[in-house]
Amino acid sequence: MTARKLLLPVLVAGFLCFPAKRAEAIDPVTIAILTPIAVKAARQASPYIIRSMRAGSAHLLKTGKHMLNIFLLPLGCVEMTLGAPLGMFGNGVDHAIHGVGAPFLLVYDVLCMPLAFCGLSP
Repeated sequence: MTARKLLLPVLVAGFLCFPAKRAEAIDPVTIAILTPIAVKAARQASPYIIRSMRAGSAHLLKTGKHMLNIFLLPLGCVEMTLGAPLGMFGNGVDHAIHGVGAPFLLVYDVLCMPLAFCGLSP
């Protein structure tokens, strides 16, 4: 066996034999000392976090809209067939076109969502 093929079983065995240490509680004095530092860091980071949450939530709303627009395809097919004598053929074509494009827009927004939450919105 080459070294590359042997590396994965050795790593897996190492993780199974030597698990990570369990988290232990920090004493109250340390927490009292570190609290002001954590508050300052949170204040500095809050504008960036709020901006990324706004951008991510916009993609989240678009995703929900495109999920609902997927149902326009069967609605459009019904309007084009059964509603054609009632003058609904044009609406059916419009709904069917929006319903066909909705899954692609949904995939695009789902792929862009993590980028938007990181502040890299396209």
